[in-house]
Amino acid sequence: MDPLEGETSSTPIEYEPVSVKDVLVEMKDTAELLIDLSYSAVLHQSEELATEVLRLEERMDVLELRARMSLLMAARKPADAEQLAPVLGIVGAADGISDAAGDIAKIVLEDMGLPEAMRAALPDAAEALLRGVVAAESSYAGRTLQDIDLESETGVRVIALRRGSDWLLNPGPTTRVEADDVALLRGPESAIGDVCEALTGTAYEAPSAETPDIDDLERAVDTIVHMKDFSELAVDLAYSSVLFDSEELAEEVRNLEVEVDAMQSRFEAWTLRAAADAADPVVLRGLIQLGNCTERISDAAIEISEGVLRDIDVHPVVQVAVQESDEIIARVEVEEGSDLDGTAVTAGVPDAESTMSVIAIRRPGEGWLLVADADAELRGGDVLISKGTRTAAAAFRDLASA
Repeated sequence: MDPLEGETSSTPIEYEPVSVKDVLVEMKDTAELLIDLSYSAVLHQSEELATEVLRLEERMDVLELRARMSLLMAARKPADAEQLAPVLGIVGAADGISDAAGDIAKIVLEDMGLPEAMRAALPDAAEALLRGVVAAESSYAGRTLQDIDLESETGVRVIALRRGSDWLLNPGPTTRVEADDVALLRGPESAIGDVCEALTGTAYEAPSAETPDIDDLERAVDTIVHMKDFSELAVDLAYSSVLFDSEELAEEVRNLEVEVDAMQSRFEAWTLRAAADAADPVVLRGLIQLGNCTERISDAAIEISEGVLRDIDVHPVVQVAVQESDEIIARVEVEEGSDLDGTAVTAGVPDAESTMSVIAIRRPGEGWLLVADADAELRGGDVLISKGTRTAAAAFRDLASA
């Protein structure tokens, strides 16, 4: 079977009763995986990863059609239409993220060109993500993830498995890894190569890249990395705003989208300046497409939180779908004199009695700081975006209160 054969855009799709909740969960998980996969394809200049993005994009198209059919069947009166309109927005936003990820993958597949500086910068922005086919002789073949205990021993996680045309997103402890599965691994660069080699039987070579020698190009690359991180954060916040029907979180999504728009403007200016000094300006074409696609992802986050911003009651099926996640994103404002005021944060971990990790800080008058990029000290007035369990989030709010 052709690797992209199956339910594609040319395959007829008829209405069948499906769980809207299950479709929304799969669309959310697929959208988040697509963002990771597409940028990793660019980082590694990997046609294999880019092809997996297109496979998932085809799957997302099918999910979107099925979700729209089910939602249209569910609207029987004006009140239903009002509640379901934001759900259609969420469905469309997930498909928009999918389309943007597909266009990012085409930077690799169509050999648009991308400066080596991009590959040098991205490893600092995220954990490594690799694709590998499970070898029949691998020690992992035929065992469950719980039995392998990969994450505890190495820090590397199996974030998805593809078995033929079927996808297993967010595999759990009882998921069995089989020979010929396509496994997507995420984890620290120091460990993921060894895991990939044990899984596939093939040696892993880490990507290497030269440092850019054009100042404007270096600024453009740094900006696109921040745009990527901010856009991913905006999507996380948008889903959380829906889960908690939180106008505060939705407003932070809007703040991030404004910041990404401003970054894109600067990014375009630096890229055009760099073109004047580049030996071959054509290699910047892929970088320009990457910037446009990244901005589209942040726009999609606004669509997800649109219903919350407009004070439309969130349909319960959406909240149930988003609640499938074990972790939540919380917005906390640090009060002066609280236990968090003056607390150091190192690599996202606050020096406090809390298991919450701080993702980003919005400091009035200074803008956003992604904590993964630099250590920080919390101040009164800081707005923190953090991730953790519901219990930890409640305790974290107490620490932020004076």
